Amino acid sequence: MNRAEIVAKHREFLFPSVATFYADPLPLARGEAQFVWDVDGNRYLDFFAGIVTVGVGHCHPKVTARINEQVRTLQHTSTFFPHEATVLLAEKMAEITPGSLSKTYFTNSGSEANETAVLLARLHTGRTEIIALRHGYSGRSQTAMSLTAHANWRLSPVTDSSVVHAHNAYCYRCAFEKTYPECKLLCARDVEELIKTATSGKIAAFIAEPIQGVGGFVTPPAEYFQEIASIVRANGGLIISDEVQTGFGRTGDHWFGIEHWNLEPDIITCAKAMANGTPVGATVTTAEISAAIKGAQISTFGGNPVTATAALATIEVIEEEGLLANAAAMGRELAKGLTKLKTTHAIVGDVRGKGLMQAIELVTDSESKKPAPAAMNGLLEATRERGLLIGKGGLFGNTVRLSPPLNIGQADVDAAIDILDRSLAHVVEAGEVEV
Repeated sequence: MNRAEIVAKHREFLFPSVATFYADPLPLARGEAQFVWDVDGNRYLDFFAGIVTVGVGHCHPKVTARINEQVRTLQHTSTFFPHEATVLLAEKMAEITPGSLSKTYFTNSGSEANETAVLLARLHTGRTEIIALRHGYSGRSQTAMSLTAHANWRLSPVTDSSVVHAHNAYCYRCAFEKTYPECKLLCARDVEELIKTATSGKIAAFIAEPIQGVGGFVTPPAEYFQEIASIVRANGGLIISDEVQTGFGRTGDHWFGIEHWNLEPDIITCAKAMANGTPVGATVTTAEISAAIKGAQISTFGGNPVTATAALATIEVIEEEGLLANAAAMGRELAKGLTKLKTTHAIVGDVRGKGLMQAIELVTDSESKKPAPAAMNGLLEATRERGLLIGKGGLFGNTVRLSPPLNIGQADVDAAIDILDRSLAHVVEAGEVEV
């Protein structure tokens, strides 16, 4: 089918709530490494990677070959039947996750992984109340929407009243109008009062993304999670690190984002880049906490041979190609280029992130910091026209999210910065910045 036919059928047969980027949706046909091609044969440098999902590049030869081999051998078993790939992946998860995390429950997505983590925390502690962060995103299931604090993605009219939301460490737009480090981490310390005033005082867990994904790659200060953890644990709660977007080398140097904050969580959830785009999710915890779920559980597709094989192959590629280090190195180069753009384009208000999870926030001017969502929409179109795919996020819809595959090189970073530079200039010249 051609572009028009695909878009027409998308509109006719899919839920109208299934969102797409661009005024004219972009049907993709194939991908290879850091590039994708649309149905018309146009090539794009992919710096969004399927919503922070394609970690080792599109159709990586090793990952693809292992998937093909497994599909030809045995495609499905269900959790009633142990499989070699599943147990080897669980063993590998125990190796790469921090500290004493050693038990894994496999699912199909980040939403399911977070559902499992919340269930686990409630059963282990015998408590129900959960603290999440404002601007956070945890998925599209009932519990996940309750954890989410981003009105655009809280679509359910029924939410879990036992979830309360703390202020996030959004230093660029501090809710307390303070400046770090003079603020003395007031946003983190406020969790103590939140527990005393908005809960029964008996919390089950605190859940957070080390870097908020949909929230616009909001990145907290160095001491933030340590401060939070001391408060939460003193009040009997567990720490859940939502690594759906930050996991598997995305933030550079480490397998998981929370490791940058020198914190060992009680539970880690992951998905997305774990299997380079193959549907998978995982909840990893300690032996003691995992035993809180009594009785039998099943997951029809969780940890099936194909996704487990894909995840193992993805982890091997990250190790063999040194992608943890490459993500850190290329992340520094990307951040350097974005910081330069901030000095030459007044609409770039903030640059933030870690590794290959970088963002720029667009504003009308640096003094007022007024969000510029129209400029963001204009930039999406302008970068597409110039052959670059970027992401969009943030509570105000004004943040550029950049998350290319971990195996990009300097030439890719330079090309992306050049296109962003020209596209930002175009947006301003076209008068697409709000006043």
